[in-house]
Amino acid sequence: MTVAEEQPTPKGWLRRALHRLTASDAELDAEALQSDLDRTGAEAVSGCRRGQQVCVAGRLTSVVYTPRETHPTLEAELWDGSGTVLLVWLGRRRIPGIEPGRSLVAKGRLAQRENRSVIYNPWYELHAANA
Repeated sequence: MTVAEEQPTPKGWLRRALHRLTASDAELDAEALQSDLDRTGAEAVSGCRRGQQVCVAGRLTSVVYTPRETHPTLEAELWDGSGTVLLVWLGRRRIPGIEPGRSLVAKGRLAQRENRSVIYNPWYELHAANA
């Protein structure tokens, strides 16, 4: 169960205000990212399954260039508040706009690598850095 799923956002202005005062920054960030899923039409990463064509949205937490003997690889970890998915671009050293803290929507087929969810060569759409 994820941080956002454990405690749903309280109803009523007083309860919401108390929740904002007592919740951690991580909980509030996860809730904000989860609320953006409806706006972008994306699915929660925690609900996606291997082999499924998915559309996920969130914030990049890390971007790493991995030189390999045969192909360079750019890997970015996308977090949506419910879980993470690794986005892997094969044959790329750098992609303008793909940087930590950037929000984006990615589409592709979900695979598994070393017990992690991965999308290889995803279609992506960049969003404003503060969105």
